[in-house]
Amino acid sequence: MVPGAKARPVHEFLNIVLFRPLAHLVVRALLPTPVRPYHLVLFHTLLVLLAAFLVLVGEDLPAALLLQVKTVLDNADGQLARLRGEVTELGRYLDTELDFLGNLFLFLALGVRTGAWGMALLAFLVFTLVQSYDFNLERLYRLHRGLPLPEEAQDPSSPLLALLRGVYRLLFLPQDRAITALEGFLLKSFRLDPRRFFDEAALAGVVNLGLTTQLFFMGLFLAFHQPGAYLTFVLLQALYLGLWYLWRTLRSIPSPRWGP
Repeated sequence: MVPGAKARPVHEFLNIVLFRPLAHLVVRALLPTPVRPYHLVLFHTLLVLLAAFLVLVGEDLPAALLLQVKTVLDNADGQLARLRGEVTELGRYLDTELDFLGNLFLFLALGVRTGAWGMALLAFLVFTLVQSYDFNLERLYRLHRGLPLPEEAQDPSSPLLALLRGVYRLLFLPQDRAITALEGFLLKSFRLDPRRFFDEAALAGVVNLGLTTQLFFMGLFLAFHQPGAYLTFVLLQALYLGLWYLWRTLRSIPSPRWGP
């Protein structure tokens, strides 16, 4: 594992083979400098906003390249924070919420560019839902195996931290609760085996649709000047989620035990 990388039961393939090693090179260069993790967060957010503007004006290839640079730096900020011992609650909220902001502007730009506002809005909702599944399934995996949840830093109270906590509760807590409720409902209603319902194969089904993979494919579609096709690609992930749920449920139904 790359030093400073986040420990996870299942890792996103593109992160392992490409973006995390590239991020580590950036981190090695930054370790002796005064650059802080939140500087990287702010910088790669600016790159996403610039990429959204470039999509808007039809400069697809530069936008595609900026999205990949953003992904490298998004990996680097966490690695830098862990290696320096600078992981903070404020940084976690800031990273999550600025990612949300950047993603929103990207889909707004795609909506303007294609004229398909409804399609772009639905695609953004699916895109966000997939990211929420990526986060929540790992948490449920750990809970159902009695594994400790990752330790989260607790910062001293401040007005900025209170604001970011409130924004998180508004944007993400309803999704987290809905996913947890649905998972629990299926588990109890069909008496599923939790060790199969929440196993590494189930996690891999959403981990590999994480933000790294999403931005990689957005860049790929933009490189071929197909922003509308990317929206279709994201919407098809809603169908994929439904099939993935069906597969997870069926494979987790306990086999009947026949008596003598």
